[in-house]
Amino acid sequence: MILNLLLALCLNAGLLWLFWQWLPRVRPLPVVGRWVLPTLALKLLATILSVWLISEDARYFMLWSGRMTDQLRHAPHQWLMMLLQDEFHWGQWKLVFHGLSNTFFLIKLLSVLNLASGGNALLNGCYLSLFSFVGGWELVRQLQRYWPAATPGAGVVAFLIWPTVVYWTSGLTKESLLVGSGALVLALVIHLGYSGRQRHAWAIPALVAVGLLHFKMRYFFAVVLFGTLVGLAGVLVLHRLGAARSRIGQTIVLVGILLSGAWAASEVSPVFRANKFTSQLQRNYSDLLKSSRTRPHLEYPDLRPTTESVMQHTPVAVFNTLSRPWPWEGGTVLYVVAGLENLALLVLVVVAGWAGAWGKAGQLPFGLVLALLLYCVILAALLGLTTPNLGTLNRYRVTFLPFLLLLALQNDYAARLLRRLRL
Repeated sequence: MILNLLLALCLNAGLLWLFWQWLPRVRPLPVVGRWVLPTLALKLLATILSVWLISEDARYFMLWSGRMTDQLRHAPHQWLMMLLQDEFHWGQWKLVFHGLSNTFFLIKLLSVLNLASGGNALLNGCYLSLFSFVGGWELVRQLQRYWPAATPGAGVVAFLIWPTVVYWTSGLTKESLLVGSGALVLALVIHLGYSGRQRHAWAIPALVAVGLLHFKMRYFFAVVLFGTLVGLAGVLVLHRLGAARSRIGQTIVLVGILLSGAWAASEVSPVFRANKFTSQLQRNYSDLLKSSRTRPHLEYPDLRPTTESVMQHTPVAVFNTLSRPWPWEGGTVLYVVAGLENLALLVLVVVAGWAGAWGKAGQLPFGLVLALLLYCVILAALLGLTTPNLGTLNRYRVTFLPFLLLLALQNDYAARLLRRLRL
């Protein structure tokens, strides 16, 4: 018992020291540095609320992670072997998953964090929340480092203030790790792609590590992000060789790389072939629709498991992902709040589109904007077509929502508003 307590104290002291060493990297940032501590307080408040309103999923994570921690303490060799498997066996307990389960991966991760937290849900929630917090601020730091003329407060609002993003990336949620790792992946890609010759040896292994974490948390979404960022890398390479300098050229290169990657993936695995993909999409939609009939939901009565049908439904699916639920849907306070947030999001997207049409889109490079926009549109379409339950949709879209907000707040009109708010 005493050894466990000493281990927990040492681990927590180490984590606090690392966080304290990191803070000076972001607090001196011009304009937005003053928001580090307020957003940290907001994050911790959201974490407390999330744990107070703890979900059944979070209870499940804590239950099984505690059993894994017991195995780690008493039979570490068995625990190590279990890490590479899809099954957990310890005493009378047995847990089996098939495939790349992010639930099983998160439980394994929490079994390690339990050594520091002692199995306390609030402390575990704080660890995950701080990871998401650091990821968001690291992205803000890299954006301001390479494009100081861009809107510095856009990333702060997108990743650290926007209500649903803050809530769903706080506490014992998969989104805490998913969005935090996604922000870090983008931050490291920006560092490697735009720093010229001033790169650091640590950046590549760090990118591999956080990329693996992002893949583990939701592999299909990670493939889309990686694909768009590989396309961006191709644009940057060609640009330095004197090619792909026009926006049309960059668009052709990036889209071409994405399509080539999709074709290659379909050749490697049948899962990514068009007929298999559309069939699985239709199956997911139908299964979730059956369990959502009594709650606010989306319906596509003409959706068929064909590429043509999926493409026809894509525009309305994207719109639904961004706009639903409306404030009058659902009949509860949470749905009203979500609906009002959606109206604000639509206004921002429309204003951003108007600004872009008049050449006032902002200061970020076109290739980066295009890569992130494609990522957001593809995920919005996939979620809109496969997630009919509006409550679940509102949560799942947090995967791409902060990236979309980051783009929508770059234009000159949004920049003027953010400056008034001292962001």
